[in-house]
Amino acid sequence: MRINSKYFGMRIVLSASAIALSLISTKPASAETLADALVGAYTNSGLLIQNRALLRAADEDVATAVSTLKPVLRWSASLTQSYGRARTTTNPNPIDTDDLTAAINLAADLVLYDFGARQFRVEAAKETVLATREALLDLEQQILLRAVSAYMGVIEASEFVALRQNNVRLLTQEQRAATDRFEVGEVTRTDVALAQAQLAQARSGLAAAQGDLVAAIEEYRNIVGRKPGRLVTPRSLPTTDASVEAAKSIAVRRHPSILGAQRQVAAADLLVRATEADMKPSVSLTGRIGLSEGLSESEYSRNGSIGIEAGQTIYQGGALSALARQAKARADAQRGNLHVVRLNVQQDVGNAYATLNTVRAQLAASERQIRAAQIAFNGIREEASLGARTTLDVLDAEQSLLDARSLQVSARAALYVAAYRILASTGRLTAKDLQLPVQIYDPAAYYNLVKDSPAKKSKQGKDLDRVLRALQKD
Repeated sequence: MRINSKYFGMRIVLSASAIALSLISTKPASAETLADALVGAYTNSGLLIQNRALLRAADEDVATAVSTLKPVLRWSASLTQSYGRARTTTNPNPIDTDDLTAAINLAADLVLYDFGARQFRVEAAKETVLATREALLDLEQQILLRAVSAYMGVIEASEFVALRQNNVRLLTQEQRAATDRFEVGEVTRTDVALAQAQLAQARSGLAAAQGDLVAAIEEYRNIVGRKPGRLVTPRSLPTTDASVEAAKSIAVRRHPSILGAQRQVAAADLLVRATEADMKPSVSLTGRIGLSEGLSESEYSRNGSIGIEAGQTIYQGGALSALARQAKARADAQRGNLHVVRLNVQQDVGNAYATLNTVRAQLAASERQIRAAQIAFNGIREEASLGARTTLDVLDAEQSLLDARSLQVSARAALYVAAYRILASTGRLTAKDLQLPVQIYDPAAYYNLVKDSPAKKSKQGKDLDRVLRALQKD
C-alpha cells in the first residue's frame, strides 16, 4: 500500500509563540502579570478580611484583661415608697406610716495586690494576640500560594486548549485525506475508521480542555477577584535556598505556624501562673459614698467610707485546684502541638523541594521527549508516504507528540507553583516579603488603640470609634 506524501505535507507547529498568539486571540488585550494576580488576591480576599476582624477581636481580649487592673466605679439610685401601720406598748394607738425616700450611692473598688493573677492574664492575652497575628500571616501565605496556583492553572489550561485545537485541526485534515485516499483505492475502510476514531477522541479531549479552562478561570476569579486577562508567563522563578537543610533552618526560625505555636505555649504557661495565683489572698481598696433623703419629711442621711479589704477563698469544692491542673494540662498540650507543628513545617519544606526537583526533571525529560517524538513523527510520516507505515502508525506518532507537549505544559506550570510553595513552606510568601505594591495591613494599628482599654468618651476612645466606622465602610 502506498500513501501519497502530499497528504502528509503539513507539519505540526506548536511552538510557544503559536500558543501565545492563540491565547491573545481568545483573551482581552490587557496583559496581566503574576504580581498583578497576587495584588488582587491580597486586596480582595474575604478570608483575609474575616481573619483581620478576628484579630481585632483578640485585641479586645487584651483590653478586657487590662480593665481588671483599673478601678471599678459603680453607681446606683433608688426611689422607695414605704407604708404601713404600727402600734407599740408606749403608744397603744395605731400609727400610719407613709414615707417616700430617694437614695443614690457611688462605689469604687480597686485590686491592690493579687500575687500577679490579673497581670498574668494580661500577658497571656498579649501572647494570644501575637499568635493570632502569626495565624493571619500563615493564612496570607496560603491565599497567595493559591493565587499562584490559579494563575498558572489558567495559563496551563489555555495552552492545553491551544494544543487540543491544533490537534483537532490536524486530525480533521488527516481524516479527510484518509477518505480521499479510500475513494481512489489507496487505503482501506479500516484506515478511514481509525482516522475518524482518532478525530472523535481529539474532539472529546478538546471539550475536556475547554471545561478545565472554564474551571481554572472561575478559580482565578474566586481568588483574585476578577476574570483573568491575557496572562503572561513569569520570566523567572523566585529565589530559593540552595539546600533543603538551609531552608528548614529558616522555616523553624520564621514560619508563622511555628511562631504562633510558640506564642500559644507562652500564653498557656502564663495562665498556669494565673490559676496558681488565684488560690492566694488578694488585697483591695474600697470606697463608698451615699445620700438618702426622705421626700415626705425633712430627714436625710449622708455617709461615706473608705477601706482596705483582704480575702482568700479557702474552699470551693476543689474548683480552683481543678482549674490549675487543667491549665497545666493545656500547657502540656500546647508544647506537644509545637513539636508537631515544627515537624510538619520541616516535612513541608522537604516535600516542596522534592516536588521542585521532580518537576524540573519532568520538564527536562519532556523537552527531550518532544525532540524525539518530533523526529519519530517526521520519520514515520515519510515512511508512510513510501508505503512502509500504516495510517495507524502515523496517528500513534502524532498522539505521542501531543502527549509530550502536554507533559511539557503541565511541568512548566507546576515548576512555578513548586517554587512558590518552597517560599510558603519557609514562611516567606507574604506581601511584605514579595514586595507587592499594596498597602500592607498593619496588625498593630488597631491594637495600639485598644490595648490600654480606653473609655468610650475619652480622646482615644473617640479615635477608636472613627477607625471602627471606617472599617465598617470598607
